[in-house]
Amino acid sequence: MWQRGAVTDSAPLDVDLALLGGGGAASLLLAALDRHDVRDLRIAVVDPVRRRGQDRTWAFWGHPGTDLDPLLSASWQQVEVATTARRRVLDLTPLRYAMLRSGPVYDQAAAAERRLDATRIVAPAETVTDDGTRVLVRTGDGRSIRAGWVLDSRPRPPARAGRTTWLQHFRGWWLEADRPVFDPARAVLMDFRTPQPPRGVSFGYVLPVSDRYALVEYTEFSPDLLTDAGYDAALAGYRDLLGLDPAGLRVREVENGVIPMTDAPFPARPSPRVVRLGTAGGATRPSTGFTFSAMYRQADQVARALAVGRPPVPQAAYPRRHRWMDAVALRALDRGGVGGPDFFDRLFDRNPAERVLRFLDGVTTPAEEVAIMNSTRLLPMIAATAGDAAHRVRDRLRPTRPAPVVPPAVVGDPLGSEPGGGGAPRPT
Repeated sequence: MWQRGAVTDSAPLDVDLALLGGGGAASLLLAALDRHDVRDLRIAVVDPVRRRGQDRTWAFWGHPGTDLDPLLSASWQQVEVATTARRRVLDLTPLRYAMLRSGPVYDQAAAAERRLDATRIVAPAETVTDDGTRVLVRTGDGRSIRAGWVLDSRPRPPARAGRTTWLQHFRGWWLEADRPVFDPARAVLMDFRTPQPPRGVSFGYVLPVSDRYALVEYTEFSPDLLTDAGYDAALAGYRDLLGLDPAGLRVREVENGVIPMTDAPFPARPSPRVVRLGTAGGATRPSTGFTFSAMYRQADQVARALAVGRPPVPQAAYPRRHRWMDAVALRALDRGGVGGPDFFDRLFDRNPAERVLRFLDGVTTPAEEVAIMNSTRLLPMIAATAGDAAHRVRDRLRPTRPAPVVPPAVVGDPLGSEPGGGGAPRPT
């Protein structure tokens, strides 16, 4: 007989809902289930790691007044976008840019998990078998779970290779200064004054928590990762570009990360009763790597559906037309038709900041998207559109190519980090 929390080798654990993975997407989903008062569901969480503490930082924009507000480390009404030609300060009203560290999210999810009386299985999910009525999950320690629905947020490769595949890869230093050197009222969203790679885009950004403490990060959109020394050199160069004196700074933490940027498809529903969330479910915006807002929407939509007895299937993370525009933009950037700094500078120069940010979140109207497209350089985009169409035809005529594996983040020795060391590597 099934008992809540009882898992044996001979009898599978029967649940209504199994969550595979315990990172950001699963944590947001647990909080959403609790927020929408989803009760009387038997829930299992299957993940080999109990997530806690600060292992990543999310930055996103949206309207104030959500359940995330108490968890934020900082938020800003103004942000700066800089190029070698100018520095532009943007007022985001009625939106705000916000920073959320993982620790409070994991704590909120753990509290929700207890209130939901979920069963925690600290093991990897090895196999997932969907027969159309139930899903059988077998774990790495030999146990099994039989679920009505599986919500899978584990990192998964796309179904096939994309026409363009880049990576958003980055390293950030949490810097503590001896004296006030940061402006806590303003974040630096994109600073393109960094040296640009031969093929790709680079920029720095600054997320200040106070006038003495901030996350300073170097990011590249490009096909290949840097070396450990390469990231530190790029960060040191950006620190110097900001006019920060390394003698008065200490690195308290180091964050590293890699996010796929590709027009390859990520099937959100690989089988009738398995639903993928997060990057594996298409939540990462191909042209920018932004993920958090779509991940939050997915969690809220799933919880709302379950609260009224509907299947836990969220809407597509981004409209089909946005995925097409992302494919064209990626191709134009990859083939050198447009330069990254110029591309983003024109977007912010010729549109209200709110429109650009809502476009990047996938929530603009077709009329607004026409205005966005008119902001870009016309001829390179026409060429990229034609090339993308031809490539799509070739994809239909040749065998499916396997998707490249997203490499792990480059993590080095934090004691060797500039300036002064003293941090710990934090993969994001």
